[in-house]
Amino acid sequence: MKNFKKYYILSADPEEVYNALTIPATLQLWTGEKAEMSTEPGSEFSLWDDSIVGKNIEFEPGRKIVQEWYFGEQPEPSLVTIILHPHKQGTSVELRHTNIPDQDFEDITEGWDSSYFGALQDFYED
Repeated sequence: MKNFKKYYILSADPEEVYNALTIPATLQLWTGEKAEMSTEPGSEFSLWDDSIVGKNIEFEPGRKIVQEWYFGEQPEPSLVTIILHPHKQGTSVELRHTNIPDQDFEDITEGWDSSYFGALQDFYED
């Protein structure tokens, strides 16, 4: 199991970024895929046509999202924590993803950079 931590700068304020990560219609706008999402702790979510599935753990509107991502039958949950910080260019996103299965690590980290925060960055710049 591996851990990943990275910061991303997005040219939108933290409230906008939070909404883009939690409102299904907005998720669909920047991902181009159907999204199932709720800000209800304990609810399950699905992104990119079930490529990413898991359970929502905790929300602080405009500031923090904590999710458990499912990777088969692994013994310890894979946790994703996204913390949004105001930044002079918009928002600094602090991403921590723990307990990533070794065999999935490269795909997951590439996905964060290109499909997830890379796509969201492109969305705000267009």
